[in-house]
Amino acid sequence: MTTALRPVTTASATSDTCGHFFGANVHLLPQTDQLRALHTVVRNRDASREDFVFGAGRIIRMLTEAALNLLPFEPYDVTTPVGSTYHGLRFAQKLIGVPIIRAGESMEAELRAVVPGIRIGKILIQRDKTTKQPHLYYTALPQDIADRQVLLLDPMLATGGTALAAIEVLRELGVPEEHIVFVNFITCPEGIAAVADRYPGVRIVTSAVENGLNEQAYMLPGIGDFGDRYFGTDR
Repeated sequence: MTTALRPVTTASATSDTCGHFFGANVHLLPQTDQLRALHTVVRNRDASREDFVFGAGRIIRMLTEAALNLLPFEPYDVTTPVGSTYHGLRFAQKLIGVPIIRAGESMEAELRAVVPGIRIGKILIQRDKTTKQPHLYYTALPQDIADRQVLLLDPMLATGGTALAAIEVLRELGVPEEHIVFVNFITCPEGIAAVADRYPGVRIVTSAVENGLNEQAYMLPGIGDFGDRYFGTDR
């Protein structure tokens, strides 16, 4: 049995209308030449799967590092090999990564590489083919999820429907908005507005903001179906 989630209305937005979200809600990776070169690889429709996975992995690692910088830290002193004290830091709260199945699972490996031993939850949400509304099919989350900082993983944020449904699941389990960082590969003004308007406490980390959506709700210039290209199931 599936669970129907709250209906989502696609926001009408442009780069101008979502600009005020940057800094507070949206954290865009520095648009360096290296990042643009990696995007050139993964956006190329003729890229091999090996090149796509490698380039995407590089960018996901950057996103993961940026997301971790947004989490709370606390003072933590250690003794160095020469007997001196280093006044350092450590994460102030327990962490968990929560990929939205299936495309979000492409981001797991890089998160595990940066935070070995991190707990991983799962959320599966799919849209009804008739109503176009998101339905919750499956969750696997720890009982103490409300006490953790959550890195919600999904490479695509287009209309915002899936992201909003996943955030709703976390909120109903007691996770504060301010404890959710949505780690996202590419997004667009419509998706940013949809998430930031409903959940202003959620922070979004992304590597690119597209021009917008076409009539079929595909992002432009776009990247294609991320999950299919990453896992090799594209036709």
